[in-house]
Amino acid sequence: MAPRDNAKRLLDVALSAAGLGALAPLLVGVGVAVKLDSKGPALYGHERVGRGWTPFRVWKFRTMVTDADSIGPAVTAGGDPRITKIGRLLRATKLDELPQLWNVLVGDMSMVGPRPEAARYAEAFRADYDLILTVRPGITDEAAILYRNEEALLSDADDPERVYLEHILPKKIALYRRYLADRSLGRDLSIILRTLEKVVLR
Repeated sequence: MAPRDNAKRLLDVALSAAGLGALAPLLVGVGVAVKLDSKGPALYGHERVGRGWTPFRVWKFRTMVTDADSIGPAVTAGGDPRITKIGRLLRATKLDELPQLWNVLVGDMSMVGPRPEAARYAEAFRADYDLILTVRPGITDEAAILYRNEEALLSDADDPERVYLEHILPKKIALYRRYLADRSLGRDLSIILRTLEKVVLR
């Protein structure tokens, strides 16, 4: 592992461990709220492809009904009837993403990197993802900041999945490739701070 990658991994472990410890009461509170709001588990693990095309489960607080996967696409638009009441709040505030700190701690993900994608969508851009998946996927990146209101963008689409594949994902891929061409710890820290400013503290 290159020195830069060692330093990035150390930063990931430090930040994810600190985050899980500091946010433990909030995590417990959100989990209880999810359970009280609708039937099903508090957490939901959805399969994505990680570094080297290795599949893994990305953990989130459950924001949809328990059979959501069987009654709709992996892409979610605003107004999707599968989203629960508490789920709408969690998605709007991005609190549903907090369990991914565990994914970072165990090494499936990084704090900063291309967002993890469903295998069938990544396969549609195989050549791009052969490059993108040379690094761990991340909780946040430039695309996550720019498309923080992605569900709203898809809400008026007749076919949200087609719009995502033909218009949004190619633009995300361009941002992923730009990040890979110029990675550094300084840039990662800048992205984390911008995420806090534009997504968390908004």
